[in-house]
Amino acid sequence: MVMFRYRALTGNGATVGGQIDALSRTDAIANLKKSDMRPIMVEEEAVVAGRRDHRAVDGRSRRLVNNFLSEIGVLLRSGLPLDRALAIAVDNVDQPQLKTRVGEVLAAVREGKPLSAALSAQNGLFPALAPAMSEAGEANGQLGQALERLAQMLDQTEQQRRQVASAMLYPIAMSIVATGVMLLMLLFVVPQFEPLFATAPAGSLPPASVAVMAISRFIRDHGLVLLGGLAAIGFATRQALAQAGTAQWFDRQVLDVPQIGVLIRNIETVRFSRSLGALLDGDVPLPVALELARRTISNRHLQKAIGDVTDQVRQGGGLTAPLARTGALPTIAVSFIRTGEESSELGPMLGRLATLLDRDIETRLERLIAVATPAIIVTLGVAVAGMVASIMSAILGFNDLAVTR
Repeated sequence: MVMFRYRALTGNGATVGGQIDALSRTDAIANLKKSDMRPIMVEEEAVVAGRRDHRAVDGRSRRLVNNFLSEIGVLLRSGLPLDRALAIAVDNVDQPQLKTRVGEVLAAVREGKPLSAALSAQNGLFPALAPAMSEAGEANGQLGQALERLAQMLDQTEQQRRQVASAMLYPIAMSIVATGVMLLMLLFVVPQFEPLFATAPAGSLPPASVAVMAISRFIRDHGLVLLGGLAAIGFATRQALAQAGTAQWFDRQVLDVPQIGVLIRNIETVRFSRSLGALLDGDVPLPVALELARRTISNRHLQKAIGDVTDQVRQGGGLTAPLARTGALPTIAVSFIRTGEESSELGPMLGRLATLLDRDIETRLERLIAVATPAIIVTLGVAVAGMVASIMSAILGFNDLAVTR
């Protein structure tokens, strides 16, 4: 998939902008037309970024952007005009580069542009949902409420991202330590016994000792070649995953991994549900909301499945039936969505679904860490103990040989 930036006209004549994933520019234009939008400009993200110094938005910048949107919403709800609310929010930004970018939003609004257009012009600084939520708020006269809802949803998404990252930090650190200890043993400890073992008669060393010495010698003699091979494999894998078909196949296989697959599916479902619910609560039409919410999903297989559902919804069908046929989301998600459609409370039901799955994700992460941490420790202990035992058995064999002589 390639990321394209676009500007287009909606059915009511409003100008909107944002980002869209597609295989080519032609596909991007076709997808926009399916969403009842008339494209004005569609360009590859790399081309747009090349015209301007654009730095990837890191975690701190995301939090500052969320605060910026939340402040605007609160100030608008308190009765301030948009330009005054923007000016106050810009003054509260303390990161120089970000202050410049949001200052451009203020300048564009003072020139007469709607906030949605000003946000979409900032080359990925704001999430794709921001222009859509802003446009919906501008249309129904509840811009402040729409921005507050958007900021709340973004804060919840960022909190989930931090939760997952924090949960995986300890197992990853333990894995790195375990690998380091193993290499330390093989590169520096085991070679100290090589001169001693070299004088042993053929066939007198235990097989485990011979194996450990061979592994140590191989890593010392061919370590750089092995490292280069691993780097080449990593690069080839990355290039393969850059292909849409391969990436989609890989993401499909990941979902079938025990425990991990369920966790990933639930995480993606929370992102999708929270985004779709916020858009629907902001009066964004369902087909457009589905297309925007689909972009928050990082798993390509699930993203394609939701894209197929979106196409069917555009043709006039409901959401629950095609979604259930794909099997993309958990059964509980389909049940919540069915209830929401039947009760005309789809937005609130999606919010409740996200809250419920958040708890399940937290439980699964705790369970995964509870299993992974001792498994890594035990594996490290067994490996190191095995090396020590192989060396000690060889030394004891030398003592027995000396006594026999």
